[in-house]
Amino acid sequence: MLMVAAIPFGARVAMPKLTDVELYAWIAQAEAGARIEYHCGFLGIDVTPVISTLPEPERRQLADLGQAALGAFEKGLVHLMQERVGPDRFAYIAVARPRPKAAATSLSALLLEERAA
Repeated sequence: MLMVAAIPFGARVAMPKLTDVELYAWIAQAEAGARIEYHCGFLGIDVTPVISTLPEPERRQLADLGQAALGAFEKGLVHLMQERVGPDRFAYIAVARPRPKAAATSLSALLLEERAA
């Protein structure tokens, strides 16, 4: 089971690297307003093959994570935020949104659909 602590606004907390599946699991159990830092760095550069300094497997995992966060945002499940932590360095944060009262599909179905895409 993924255990994630809420991050107070403005706090800098070292977070373990997440996978897209772990982000989905967090979204599924998070209460509205809960926050998770899913990356710290410069996401656009860190996922780009030619300029990223990350090893290829880690770069691909981060790209999948970024796409998962974007997909969850597009489905209205999270807000995405950035906080500047230094020159060319940002904390990328997902904030859980309230669950829709009458959803046409379940949250699990939405997340599985995103994972398959």
